Amino acid sequence: MEERSFAAKVLAWFDRNGRKDLPWQQSPEPYSVWVSEIMLQQTQVAAVIPYYQRFMELFPDIQALAVAPIDAVLAAWSGLGYYARARNLHRAAEIIARQEGFPDTLEAWMKLPGIGRSTAGAILSIAYSTSHPILDGNVKRVLSRFYAVHGWPGKSHVARELWHLSAECTPQERVADYTQAIMDLGATVCRRSKPLCQICPLNEECRARRENRIAELPGRKAGRPLPAKQCVFLLLQDDPGKRILLERRPPRGIWGGLWSFPEYRDIDAALSWCQENAVPVHRHQTLTSRRHTFSHYHLDYTPVLVHTENPKHFVMESGGAVWYKVETIAKLGVPTPVRQLLQTLSCDEDNND
Repeated sequence: MEERSFAAKVLAWFDRNGRKDLPWQQSPEPYSVWVSEIMLQQTQVAAVIPYYQRFMELFPDIQALAVAPIDAVLAAWSGLGYYARARNLHRAAEIIARQEGFPDTLEAWMKLPGIGRSTAGAILSIAYSTSHPILDGNVKRVLSRFYAVHGWPGKSHVARELWHLSAECTPQERVADYTQAIMDLGATVCRRSKPLCQICPLNEECRARRENRIAELPGRKAGRPLPAKQCVFLLLQDDPGKRILLERRPPRGIWGGLWSFPEYRDIDAALSWCQENAVPVHRHQTLTSRRHTFSHYHLDYTPVLVHTENPKHFVMESGGAVWYKVETIAKLGVPTPVRQLLQTLSCDEDNND
């Protein structure tokens, strides 16, 4: 199939069946497109929609995002995961706000934090209608199957071939629609599992379908069992004030910049810290251990709830640790496991009242 025919078939399918009512499609301006593309990295559309809508209400334009405290941005992102995206979005907003406007070249967009070639290409294609190829996970899947490109797309030689094919297939006209269309096709029809080949506009020429190799493509990274790490979360509760001690994590790494519980290697270490810092322990209880899975390891964490009273030392916001009332968690950037534990504590308090 000629590349022009490939694009024509994808566009014809999009005209008939593509999604056109997604919130970021209603105003394809650079800011809204950029925010949506960052949120859609490694996250499905259904999960992104409510976050996008709330985010745009809180930060309706680049200036609002640029001047917002990072805590407010992380709070709006809490639960969406991959928090480096939020930190990069905020830093990029600060940079753009100091300039005379949004970048209008691929190179300029790629200089901003958190923006690679595919994201930059999508922004320029959708918001500026300038022809640039993209290669997100959905597009990799469509091209790998249609052209029977073998190998894991994370390998450089496979990625080069897919970029070449994406560039060949990307039209000069209707590029905004085409960019939306091929992502949509991969997300709704050419799915990772149980693809709907019978309704795919490319099914007659798809080499993977002809060769009965759809399940094999795109190639997967050699699998390894995820390692597991263990830790203890110290849930230090000031009983009279019904406050919980939280500390800000370092700006880089897992949950960077978010508020979390102090973390220790085991229960004895957590209780020893209390003793060393003259924190009166009225009673403590070990809660049920839980597991949170990251992309590269499992975190098995055991919460230890320690009840204390009026500890006044060391807890200064400038030092990175603060007391928060459980009901204020909506205003904080906290990772999902921490939010779930705080909600559990809040429910327990309500039941005890």
